[in-house]
Amino acid sequence: MTFTYQKSLEMFKRASKVIPTGIYGHLGPAEGCFIPSNAYPFFSERAKGAYFWDVDGNKFIDYMCAYGPNILGYNDEDVDAAALKQAALGNCVTSPSSKMVELAELMVDTVAMADWAFFAKNGGDVTSLAVMVARAATGRKKVILIKGGYHGVAPWTQKLGYPAITEEDVANNIYVDWNRYDQVEKIVKENPGEIACFMATPYHHPVFEDNELPKDDYWQKIRKLCTDNGIVLAIDDVRCGFRLDIEGSDHYFGFKADLMCFCKAIANGWNISALCGTDALKDAISSVMYTGSYWLSAVPIAASIECIKKLKKIDAPKLAQSLGKKLTDGLVKIGKSHGFDLVVTGVPSMWYMRIANDDSMILHQEWVAECVKRGAFFVNHHNQFINCALTEDDIKLTYDIADEAFKVVKNRHPEIE
Repeated sequence: MTFTYQKSLEMFKRASKVIPTGIYGHLGPAEGCFIPSNAYPFFSERAKGAYFWDVDGNKFIDYMCAYGPNILGYNDEDVDAAALKQAALGNCVTSPSSKMVELAELMVDTVAMADWAFFAKNGGDVTSLAVMVARAATGRKKVILIKGGYHGVAPWTQKLGYPAITEEDVANNIYVDWNRYDQVEKIVKENPGEIACFMATPYHHPVFEDNELPKDDYWQKIRKLCTDNGIVLAIDDVRCGFRLDIEGSDHYFGFKADLMCFCKAIANGWNISALCGTDALKDAISSVMYTGSYWLSAVPIAASIECIKKLKKIDAPKLAQSLGKKLTDGLVKIGKSHGFDLVVTGVPSMWYMRIANDDSMILHQEWVAECVKRGAFFVNHHNQFINCALTEDDIKLTYDIADEAFKVVKNRHPEIE
């Protein structure tokens, strides 16, 4: 039997009356990753470990992990205990908790390139701050970005033509293709002394496209180019952070960034983000006016301390990559047995997949929908995530679900050989 979502739909109808689009942002059905939307639940009831339950009581193995924050497993006892212990002492206080210092020391001790850490709430807070720091340090305006990259929803991160975005918002953005060092070099030569920052994710993980790792010498060339031309090299590690390497994804790919943006995995769902940087940029960030009412709240800081300690103890990146490889290798094999070419790209702890039998993506959408309706929560055109609470039994159950979903789609499309 497949899942039904009567209560979820009823709740969505209620929500649509009082909340713009019912569920706004990337968790809502309007964003394009829930296709068809009737295959997905809209509201959850509870979560634990690798699973969540929707308001209709359906249970899902969650391979989106709240779009990344769930890395240890939902409601991890150790992380949540640390948060609740701090809550009993204080959260938002006129003077920040000394826990902030402890977390900053831990980040500096953990992240290879870090000499300091600055805390905020969302990934977009620290990507925007990284650009501001680069401009403060260099006195320059222009920023080089990768086409198809995602760094948040601030106006500068969006594209001209989107609602509410003006020419002035994006006037200083220059876009290049991923893995094309020659394009970056050309832009730098054409704009001497004008580029403040080069910002990119450690590998290319756009939506609706295969993910792509950097060429062997790509980052080393970019690093030298930035150094030689006084350009700040900022890495958006919001998604990848601690899923590739506990010392940072720049360390994983063998170079050193000037600024590193973290969020998602650093507190297992508690709301905090961090910008780490080198000593050379400490004066620049100290000069920037940038703060928020809840940025120094102590509860998520305490959660982050416990989360990072546990990630280090269990070597979470190695574990997540091992689990991800086992899962995706099996899914590819099962797909092949039914005549489907399931293509997996990216890093196994944060992979992207698509059925390559047709260019329309319809087969892939159908297969994912059948998986979701049977309890394996994937989305169609975004990377998926592994969390460390996933077990061998969970993977086996996912195999069974995927196999049944492939059978359904194959019966629907007998033309597939």
